[in-house]
Amino acid sequence: MLSDDQLNEIIVEAENVPSWVVLEKTPVNSSFSMVSSISDIDVTDSQSFGNPDDKKSKQLLRFSTSLNESFLQTLHRSPGSVGIDTSHENIQGQKLIASLIPMTSRDRIKAIRSQPRTMEEKRNLKKMVDKEKSKQSHRILEFNCCAQCLNSVSQAYRRSKNSLSELLSYISLWQKTFKVIGGKFGTSVLSYFNFLRWLLKFNIFSFIVTFSFIIIPQFTVPEKNTLQFTGLEFFTGAGYFQDTVMYYGFYTNSTVQHGSSGAPYNMQLAYIFTIGACLIVCFFSLLFSMARYFRNNFINPHIYSRGITKLIFCWDFTVTHERAVKLKQKNLSMEIRENLSEIRQENVKLTLNQQLVHVSAHLAAWVVSTGVAIACCVAVYYLAENNSEFLKNHQNPGAVLLLPFLVSCINLATPRLYSLFRLVERYETPRREVYILLIRNIFLKISIIGILCYYWLNIVAQAGEECWETLIGQEIYRLLLMDFVFSLADSLLGEFLRRLIGMQFPTSLGLQEFDIARNVLELIYAQTLVWIGTFFCPLLPFIQMITLFIMFYVKNISLMMNFQPPSKAWRASQMMTFFIFLLFFPSFTGVLCTLAITIWRLKPSADCGPFRGLPFFIHSIYSWIDTLSKRPGYLWVVWIYQNLIGSVHFFFILTLIVLIITYLYWQITEGRKIMIRLLHEQIINEGKDKMFLIEKLAKLQDMEKRANTSLFTMERRDVEQTSPLHVREHNAAHDLRFRRSVQEENPKV
Repeated sequence: MLSDDQLNEIIVEAENVPSWVVLEKTPVNSSFSMVSSISDIDVTDSQSFGNPDDKKSKQLLRFSTSLNESFLQTLHRSPGSVGIDTSHENIQGQKLIASLIPMTSRDRIKAIRSQPRTMEEKRNLKKMVDKEKSKQSHRILEFNCCAQCLNSVSQAYRRSKNSLSELLSYISLWQKTFKVIGGKFGTSVLSYFNFLRWLLKFNIFSFIVTFSFIIIPQFTVPEKNTLQFTGLEFFTGAGYFQDTVMYYGFYTNSTVQHGSSGAPYNMQLAYIFTIGACLIVCFFSLLFSMARYFRNNFINPHIYSRGITKLIFCWDFTVTHERAVKLKQKNLSMEIRENLSEIRQENVKLTLNQQLVHVSAHLAAWVVSTGVAIACCVAVYYLAENNSEFLKNHQNPGAVLLLPFLVSCINLATPRLYSLFRLVERYETPRREVYILLIRNIFLKISIIGILCYYWLNIVAQAGEECWETLIGQEIYRLLLMDFVFSLADSLLGEFLRRLIGMQFPTSLGLQEFDIARNVLELIYAQTLVWIGTFFCPLLPFIQMITLFIMFYVKNISLMMNFQPPSKAWRASQMMTFFIFLLFFPSFTGVLCTLAITIWRLKPSADCGPFRGLPFFIHSIYSWIDTLSKRPGYLWVVWIYQNLIGSVHFFFILTLIVLIITYLYWQITEGRKIMIRLLHEQIINEGKDKMFLIEKLAKLQDMEKRANTSLFTMERRDVEQTSPLHVREHNAAHDLRFRRSVQEENPKV
């Protein structure tokens, strides 16, 4: 039951509604009449609420409906409301529905969303309103044909969008696990798992496309595999797998057609168009994801409020399960800690000597890290250049694992060396430390991949091998598999041993913290290999999909057992944007350059693959365009290719448009930052003005009290001094009145 003070506060707030609304003050004890008066307002002013341009009416609607609900809940829960008839509930519900019917669809949805009800009750309320509105459709002004079509289309789109979002949220992977990770380790560690799930969805799409348009048509062309399966193929990728749909060399270059009436299926065009479609979809998905995360994390003004609203409006009262309540509390407390930590870190200012020491440490760390990266790249280049001679001298099938093993060792050891630089550099904010480690690691890993691509395209492809595309696919498969094995061993053994050492021997070490930069760069490195290798090994997205699925559970178990929450809580809302940017540049752009060189500059193998016998891979497109140019019905395809796809000017204009849009987004961000800073300063100044006025008012009140006290003292003294004179005058007046009365009674006397 609401207390008297709460009811009085509600009555005071109700007095602030506009003058065109009559709202009577009710006594504290007449809460039921208060509900009725508010419900009457809902009904009588429903036309005003339906006006989308009247902001005051919308605010009043939200106020009245929420107030109505609060009083209804109070009446239902209070012991004194047992005698109230349940028909009042139906009356209130009918009045609420009547107030929602005149609104537009968008305003009605907003009003229903603002109701403090469960999702099921909101859905039922919406269905009832739609049903009542359909019954009263003859009373409403009829729309014209175009308006009706637009209204129906908008409703269908909104319903389909809501249904799709509910379906996606229902089938979304690991939602409960993500809440546990975010509540215990914060958004910084959670950003890694979000990125892993995002890459998993990416690879699922790529596998579906390649499996549908490349692998399934190849299954219809029966080719017998004469090689024997030994089990070593899982590690080397060679042997039995060489003559399967796993590699480029197995695919046919003929047109697949079943029967004389069946449609022909050109494997050359299907192969190159499928790979190209996957890359185009990846390109636009990366751009869209970067724009969406950039808008949500950099442009929207609410991110600069530091989540202060969570301190007041943070709790979801629909959460009733005890475990869910505890998890929600952990998430909220972690977010508040991150916001407070970020505010505290921004207020830290270093002296000039401290700044010089920090700059010197950073320069030394950059010099050492760059030197280490160059040394690793030279070692990889030397190993790759001598790998062919090594394989010729050693006929052991396991010898092909030497280069992937050494590259994986470098990728495992060097990032850990970079992580030790934090002991010297000592960054002020953990976010800056993660950014620097990401840049150093991406420079190392992309340089290694670049050297390997140079080795594949200039040594392997030009060596005159029988099927060099399959050899490159096998090399990428071994690199990907070896990287997965090293990551698995590091998570299950290395991190576990580090936990034992930290807990048993030197107690000062303690549990380690999760290295976000190193783990994220492992994902980017593997995804880059998958994008390059999809052309040579179409099943790589499926392999990467399995490895990501396994790595999620391994990393989750290792995180809960071997790591502690970050010692410095920090908000990582902008980390996902940076991860996708690194995935786009230099990873994805490097993949596009590598595949462009392969398709436009290298000659396919003469005895294997769908492009056998062609001078270049791109000549399959040229031949197809020449064929279409002879058919009048397909001239529009030829025009699109010649003027858009094959035109340098089109890509120049497209790049210019993307840069302009990026610049506009950046300027909007900077403008909003300036506006928010000015508004923040204005709020501070207004607060100071209010404090000044309050102090002046307090001084005036003190002066008034002193003046009243002195005036009261003077009056009291005057009264005390004049009191004998007043007594005499009073006695004389009394004697005079007595004498007059006696004379009137006895005139003779």
